[in-house]
Amino acid sequence: MQRVVVVGAGPVGLTAALLLARRDVPVLVLERYPEPYPLPRAVHLDDEVLRVLQDAGVADEVVAGSRPIAGMRLVDRQLRTLAEFPRRAEDGVHGWPPGILFRQPDLEAVLRAAVARTPGVELRPGCTVTGLEQDDDGVTLTVDGGTERSVFAAYVLGCDGAGSTVRELLGVRMRDLGRPDRWLVVDARWPSAPAVWPGVHQVSDPARAATFMPLPRDRYRWEFRLHAGETASSVDLPGLLARWNATDVEVERAAAYEYRAAVADRWRVGRVLLAGDAAHLTPPFIGQGLGLGLRDVHQLAWKLESVLAGRVDAGLLDTYGAEREPHARALIGVALRLGGLMTGGGRAADVVRRVVLAGYRRVPVAAALARGSRTPALRRGPLVLTRGAGSLVPQPEVEVDGRRCRLDDVLGPDWALLTAGGLPLSPPLADPVRVVRVGSGPGEVRSPELVNWLGGRSVLLRPDRIVAAVRSA
Repeated sequence: MQRVVVVGAGPVGLTAALLLARRDVPVLVLERYPEPYPLPRAVHLDDEVLRVLQDAGVADEVVAGSRPIAGMRLVDRQLRTLAEFPRRAEDGVHGWPPGILFRQPDLEAVLRAAVARTPGVELRPGCTVTGLEQDDDGVTLTVDGGTERSVFAAYVLGCDGAGSTVRELLGVRMRDLGRPDRWLVVDARWPSAPAVWPGVHQVSDPARAATFMPLPRDRYRWEFRLHAGETASSVDLPGLLARWNATDVEVERAAAYEYRAAVADRWRVGRVLLAGDAAHLTPPFIGQGLGLGLRDVHQLAWKLESVLAGRVDAGLLDTYGAEREPHARALIGVALRLGGLMTGGGRAADVVRRVVLAGYRRVPVAAALARGSRTPALRRGPLVLTRGAGSLVPQPEVEVDGRRCRLDDVLGPDWALLTAGGLPLSPPLADPVRVVRVGSGPGEVRSPELVNWLGGRSVLLRPDRIVAAVRSA
């Protein structure tokens, strides 16, 4: 099978490489920096996205090095709780903790170790892409660093972040969806920290909005909105930390960041596709930045393999942007609205927050959305065929012939027909389909949760575990 080159060895690029390699697609990863970035950036993943890492073979190790998130609290400037949206383990339906807090260097170490032991994947650090040309046969990259000045691939994935070189070489622009906002991000060790609620604390302070969260291994993160003209070096950091009595912290990083909301105007240009921050940028208020990128490559991996295996023509890749862009836009919109509700305005807005959020948490559907990881369903299209399709299938623990495991481990890497005796369904592509019967017979999957969820229907599942079609008995 022809090779795919992934540009960028962050979590999105490394996960893309693992997902492709598990489908027997040879992968070369080019990374401009010689060593991994040692400081935290992303800190949150939800259980939907942990299923992507499960497919990549690393979820157990990632979760073991994380801490479960208890949910989110909106607090006032005295850190008194205004509203709380808990996340309980029993609320999860995807086989993993509903949310975790982690350190990105730990995540990248797990991914790099997995890449190193995976046949068919090569990682080349210290290699900067400086040029890109493509034709009907493939893509030629010009590379500065390493032993080869020119690299050829059937397809290229640009997973090289917000300042993407691949995106720039393609002439693709980012379209802003909201005004940029500058924040100070502080990561620190705090060995003597008192016991704190193990979730995200969003500080609704009219004078300065802030966020606080405990990370694994005595690490903590604070984020403070910067005022006009302020810089990371000009703010009084000890004063900002004083409300937590954090006088003995060991600051590992204090850097100013611009939070942007934007999407690329094209996600595919011929044989080059953009993913992660190269394709979209979101404010951090719902913790979906990295998750969006991992969802991107989960979808790209199976579609690329189908094309490279010759089972479908390259037009399938047009469905990537058609499906992912509206989904990303929807989540970015939620982040913008939630960020505005939590941080906007002055004292009058603070009063509104108290009233609105007090009612918000008493609305069952709204509260469920706030404490869970549900994301919008994909729109109807060539690969989302019926009403009731477009969302992830739940992943309960199941039993097959006396062995207990998660559902995805039974479904396998291809299309799957999940049925408890309903009518059959065929995929829209010439891909293999595995029939998984739910029941109590030999070789059947035992799961009361699945029986209840199916309700006598047959459900066609895509390789990324999105429901493609539903057929009633």
